[in-house]
Amino acid sequence: MSLGFAVYQSPVGTLRIIADETGLKRIELFEEDWVKFLEENPDLKEDTAICQEAVRQLDEYFGGQRRDFDLPISVEGTEFRRKVWDALLRIPYGEVRSYADVAETIGNPKAVRAVGQANRANQLPIIIPCHRVIGKSGSLTGYAGSNTPIKQQLLELEGRKMKEEAPHKVML
Repeated sequence: MSLGFAVYQSPVGTLRIIADETGLKRIELFEEDWVKFLEENPDLKEDTAICQEAVRQLDEYFGGQRRDFDLPISVEGTEFRRKVWDALLRIPYGEVRSYADVAETIGNPKAVRAVGQANRANQLPIIIPCHRVIGKSGSLTGYAGSNTPIKQQLLELEGRKMKEEAPHKVML
């Protein structure tokens, strides 16, 4: 399987977009994850068509002209995780759901912690909008390795106003 990549400078930092012949595989948010990925995949090629389309759509998203992504996806995960990721794709732009809401949506209301783990294992942050999942109390719980400032930026980009006195709470 041949892998390609593109590097995209976004308002939330440098994104490294990785795709195979069939679709997007990963978006790496952090330099240390990217370095590890490069070490494990030394034959990466720059600028595949899928990666360039992802860059174009991300530009539109960050520019306020796109609310949904229309990209082929080639992520790997268990059946449970795929159900969770599919549920995340159905959360509308600018809206949030709790982990309990997502567990209920997939028909497994007791799986709140497993939903959290699936959210954490999401290989395509932003594209599969795990940033739209918050704690039941409205708190911004972990995002991409507990990076809640990125989560907050993405929600604010989507028009979700944050309380000034409690920057990690979402006004519902």
